[in-house]
Amino acid sequence: MPTNFVQELQWRGLLHDIMPETENFLLEKAAKGYIGFDPTADSLHIGSLVQIIILMHFQKHGHSPVVLVGGATGMIGDPSGKSDERNLLDQMTLEKNCEGIQNQLERFLDFDSSIPNPAILVNNYDWMKSYSLVDFSREVGKFITVNYMMAKESVKKRLSSEAKAGMSFTEFTYQLLQGYDFLHLYKNIDCRLQMGGSDQWGNITTGTELIRRKEGGKAFAITCPLIKKADGSKFGKTEGGNIWLDKRRTSSYKFYQFWLNTSDEDAVNYIKVFTFLAENKIKSIIKAHSEASHLRLLQNTIANEITTLVHGEEELQKAKEASQILFGKSTSEAFQKLTPDTFLELFEGVPQANINRGEIKKGIDIVAALSSLSGFLSSNSDARRALKENAIYVNKSKVDQDFVIQESHLIGDQYVLLQRGKKNYFILKIVN
Repeated sequence: MPTNFVQELQWRGLLHDIMPETENFLLEKAAKGYIGFDPTADSLHIGSLVQIIILMHFQKHGHSPVVLVGGATGMIGDPSGKSDERNLLDQMTLEKNCEGIQNQLERFLDFDSSIPNPAILVNNYDWMKSYSLVDFSREVGKFITVNYMMAKESVKKRLSSEAKAGMSFTEFTYQLLQGYDFLHLYKNIDCRLQMGGSDQWGNITTGTELIRRKEGGKAFAITCPLIKKADGSKFGKTEGGNIWLDKRRTSSYKFYQFWLNTSDEDAVNYIKVFTFLAENKIKSIIKAHSEASHLRLLQNTIANEITTLVHGEEELQKAKEASQILFGKSTSEAFQKLTPDTFLELFEGVPQANINRGEIKKGIDIVAALSSLSGFLSSNSDARRALKENAIYVNKSKVDQDFVIQESHLIGDQYVLLQRGKKNYFILKIVN
């Protein structure tokens, strides 16, 4: 028998709206429930992580999660919560994005068909690609009135006098397409529940209404709150843009740092939403944090749990080592193991000088490296003075005036970090 999924969402603050009788329906027997992901990029970002985690909870409570990748609806773009129309993507880009998202989701859900409640992956392009406009209008459109569609918040907002632009027919039809997805899954795999963010309630209930009117069936809906930061700013964005789940777009170090830099107020919410820790464990961590907030126990717990979930234990350790390096608490051996990308992220904005690879093969005298070859320090005498003061470091290790930089000192076979004092950095970049 399934356990109480709705109760889990409630205490974690993940329940916004729920259709009557949904909780009882999910306690009666194992069910299928779906969430749709439109392929606007080849990776999901942390804004989608809430939906992924909800599907993971759904599976942990004995149900079968259905992941719908919107190969068809992605061609239009969902107007919910948007003030402007999205740019339309070409077929090749959409296929690439769908593949990237499918691969990503397999990390979080168990698709093994031998278990009682395997996850299921579907793409709505498979059933929409051969559906003609005439057939769709006859078989689907006649069951939902324009009055019903106009009453939806996503439509009213775009047609209001405050909107910058109106709404195209293309976007207007989106809720019908999403409604048909629900109908298709209801008829073909007995999927009776759709879930999503609170801005999806209108689209989801179009689906339940279509199922009622066309099939005389009963379907259910659950939405979760949209995650917002305590200061009112948008969750999941930084000055550098989105925080992605793909480490090629957002490195595991930057991903880890994002969670580590969470405010105390947000952290109390995030530990419930984004981790799978038990309620009692979370309460004890919050209590311990409140008694010694300078130790940032909440932020460290969240960063560790979520980075491991998304990138794995090995990437978490790399991110932690990189963080230790930045704050001067690491060994030179750990520093040497940095990848070129992580190294540049750690020392973003630090001035650089190009050095020919032939120079380092011969060995570069530290005085020349500091002055004539790089311009880091103003003169050879300035370099010698700093060396005598024990103020010069190479790759975070203190050196003297006899030191010679060699190929073995290169980070990622390309970089050397020079440092004077605690915070004055310079990078030597080796070029062929």
